[in-house]
Amino acid sequence: MAAPTLPLAEISPETLPGHRVALGGDAPLTLDCGVALGPYTVAWQSWGTLNADKSNAILVCHALTGDQYAAGPHPVTGREGWWEIMIGPGKVLDTDRFYVLCANVLGGCMGTSGPASADPATGRPYGLNFPVITIGDMVRAQAMLIDHLGIERLFCVIGGSMGGMQALEWASKYGDRVFAAVPIAATPRHSAQNIAFHEVGRQAIMADPDWCQGDYHSLDKRPRRGLAVARMEAHITYLSEAALTRKFGRRLQGRDTVTYGFDADFQVESYLRHQGSTFVERFDANSYLYITRAMDYFDMAAEHGGVLAEAFRNTGVRFCVISFTSDWLYPTVESRAIVHALNAVAANVSFMEIETDKGHDAFLLDEPEMHRTLRGFIEGAARHRGLPG
Repeated sequence: MAAPTLPLAEISPETLPGHRVALGGDAPLTLDCGVALGPYTVAWQSWGTLNADKSNAILVCHALTGDQYAAGPHPVTGREGWWEIMIGPGKVLDTDRFYVLCANVLGGCMGTSGPASADPATGRPYGLNFPVITIGDMVRAQAMLIDHLGIERLFCVIGGSMGGMQALEWASKYGDRVFAAVPIAATPRHSAQNIAFHEVGRQAIMADPDWCQGDYHSLDKRPRRGLAVARMEAHITYLSEAALTRKFGRRLQGRDTVTYGFDADFQVESYLRHQGSTFVERFDANSYLYITRAMDYFDMAAEHGGVLAEAFRNTGVRFCVISFTSDWLYPTVESRAIVHALNAVAANVSFMEIETDKGHDAFLLDEPEMHRTLRGFIEGAARHRGLPG
């Protein structure tokens, strides 16, 4: 039986399963844009048990279209968590051994404060009045959550794609609070091509007449068509040409001949339309604008005179960097730049390029070599940290 689900329109911090906390009431979060935000809500989910000295916590950071429901049923879709394959008893992130938590990022739409949240000053959804955020802001909000939980040092921070950006930011800005960091299929800065793809998606949303200059919540509307197109376009970048060919080729969808029209003649067209239509049921369009913009602003070297290595100077964090051969969104050259920067400051770093044709999304899938690599790295780090086996 499918898990009970909630319509996206009914989601609020109070209706979502999991944990939530109001932070920043006494000491607001100062954002990179200069705005002081507080109080704000952070929603998170956890699995496993925090040990007595709180030394076994693993923070999982989600990607652009993810959320805190990395494992277990999703409250909107009823489907299993996006990293169900990784989190649980006996799995790579073993919940019999570790306390695993994942927080919805600042600017998100699954309980953490974002543009769909109520502005305390007006009682109405923020819309575009929500301040523009950065990856650094997301991580600072997470650090305040970790403070709230009384965890002095995380055993590990791990994530893929945008989650990998957050892992890198944690290691750079909070190196004394992180024992190990695992950025997977990540980049130290968004390239012009990455920014261009995001801009197409944002323009699709803003061109939808139901976007209403970002005020669609107040008008009981939703820019479904624009958000669906943004998702379709982005999803192509998460796959590889080989994966698309293997999965769909030029096969027709439910017909023997082409229609000489603009219905979904090809299976790949039908697949993308399905991706778009299901995405709009679980994600907020303004959150998509804000989070893609945060990713575009990400550039770790920029704060250090253009020298990426300086972001990790004197780090004591143990790193495991993983890339995939067919990832053309954040190709291996980006991961190698991270590794070279870490080598330049004599950091403890392991690197693995996984041979696969599954593209950027390989980090979400059953990739045995990735799982073996991560098991070995986590086991080694746990021994050095003195955690029991």
